[in-house]
Amino acid sequence: MKLDILVFGAHPDDAELGAGATIAKEVAAGKKVGIVDLTRGELGTRGTAEIRDKEAAKAAEILGVVVRENLEFSDGFFQNDKEHQLEVIRMMRKYRPDIVLCNAIEDRHIDHAKGAQLVSDACFLSGLVKIDTKMDGGEHWQEPWRPRMVYHYIQWKNLKPDFVVDVSGFIEKKQEAILAYSSQFYDPNSNEPETPISSKNFLDSVHYRARDLGRLVGVAHAEGFTAERLVAIDGLDHLI
Repeated sequence: MKLDILVFGAHPDDAELGAGATIAKEVAAGKKVGIVDLTRGELGTRGTAEIRDKEAAKAAEILGVVVRENLEFSDGFFQNDKEHQLEVIRMMRKYRPDIVLCNAIEDRHIDHAKGAQLVSDACFLSGLVKIDTKMDGGEHWQEPWRPRMVYHYIQWKNLKPDFVVDVSGFIEKKQEAILAYSSQFYDPNSNEPETPISSKNFLDSVHYRARDLGRLVGVAHAEGFTAERLVAIDGLDHLI
C-alpha cells in the first residue's frame, strides 16, 4: 500500500498531539495517511502498554488513518543505530510515502529528538540502492524509496515553526483523538499519579497553541512544523 503521508511518533499519542488536526485535514482531503509508533510507551507513568495499544487503535480510527503499526522499540532506550534505522527503512519502503512527519527536533522528552533524528536519517538511507531490506519473512526484496519531504511537528517546547498548516475546522477531531488516550490525559476522577501531560492546563494548551498560531496567520487554528530544508511553492498565490 502506497501512502501519501506517513507519520512517525516515538510514543503512541505523539502523532495526535503534534499533528492530529493536520492528519485529520489531509484524510478529509482524500489523502492516504498512516502512523508508525516507534515504542509502546511502556515506561509511561500512567496506564500500561496494553492499554495504550487499545487507545492508539481507537485514536487511529477517529483520525481515519488507513494503517497504524508499532515497531516495539524499547521506550526510553532505543538508539539511532543501524539496527533501528533498518526497521524504519523497512516501513519507509513498505509504504513509500511522499511526505514524512516525525517528532520535534528538540523537546523535553529525550525520545522525541532522538526519534526525530532516527527517522530523518532513515529517510535518507532508505533511498540508497545498496541497502538491502526484505519484508514478509525475508521473501520479498524492497525497492529503495526516499520521501520528497520530511517535516517535524512541534511538541512540548514552543519551537519557532518554519511554516504552519491552517487546521480550522479540525481542532475538535484532534481533541477527540487525544482524548482516546484516557489513561494519559486530564481526568479529574483518575487516581493515577500526576504527570506533566495529565494536567488540565496541558490539555487546554492543545487549543490555545493552535489558536495562537492561527492568530499569527489570520485563521482560527493552525499547527506548526519545522522543515529540514528549503520549502518551495508553485506560486505566490498558493500562500494563504
